[in-house]
Amino acid sequence: MKQSPTPRRRPRVRWGLCCQFAIEPIQFRTTTATSLLRLSLTERLRKVSDLCLANAESLLAALRYCAEHAIGCFRIPSSILPIKTHPEAGYRVDDLPDATSIIETFRRCGDFAAEQDIRTSFHPDQFVVLNSPREDVVARSIQDLEYHAEVAEWVGADVINIHGGGAYGNKGSALAAFACNVNRLSEGVRSRLTIENDDKTYTPSDLLSLSRFTGLPVVYDVHHHRCLPDELSIEDATAAAIDTWNREPLFHISSPLAGWSGPKPARHHDEIDINDF
Repeated sequence: MKQSPTPRRRPRVRWGLCCQFAIEPIQFRTTTATSLLRLSLTERLRKVSDLCLANAESLLAALRYCAEHAIGCFRIPSSILPIKTHPEAGYRVDDLPDATSIIETFRRCGDFAAEQDIRTSFHPDQFVVLNSPREDVVARSIQDLEYHAEVAEWVGADVINIHGGGAYGNKGSALAAFACNVNRLSEGVRSRLTIENDDKTYTPSDLLSLSRFTGLPVVYDVHHHRCLPDELSIEDATAAAIDTWNREPLFHISSPLAGWSGPKPARHHDEIDINDF
């Protein structure tokens, strides 16, 4: 059995990695609904089972890498259980041939993360929109959030972070719809759900108002704030976001792909410019 690395002392700020590795041979596998639906149900569940187990093992490898390099946070890919909530190709983990091994391996990830003091989180796709005027979109969004909470329970993740969604011509009404639909979520989702300012619609100020109404913590993204500023300074937005948390706060920082004077500064670079801190 591979021995767990001794935790390395970390700086006061807990730095994190986001989902993918550029150099390390750690990969998370996925598939498409189209390819799965060509298979019989038995073959489909077998293929998905193999992918889920492989991804659970990859997550453990990712967490080991974080522990060995004093990285204190890891964002788990939302596709960790591929096509989990697809309307035709979706599945229940309990129906997979390797269900027991899959869940046990994810729980090992959670135990390892706790032992090494590594925080885990999720950031579901942009298709998760709790304030959509379309009920089918809201229903699918809730289903997707419940899936994330299922895995979060296994691995001990305390954050499922989403954006505010669309404005649909009236920000106030759209945020009210968001708040209303939060009440439809299970406690497993609700206790982990956080809201993040984006670069097109909702500023920190907008979401601080939503936070006061719902109690949801705000994940402050300084890059998005620089793209979509409001009346708050970076310092004020940071302090206000911290006040929304009843546990360790989480923040996002990144740099524009072509620099702040380049085209489309909302695009993220793979690295962070030291001047953006």
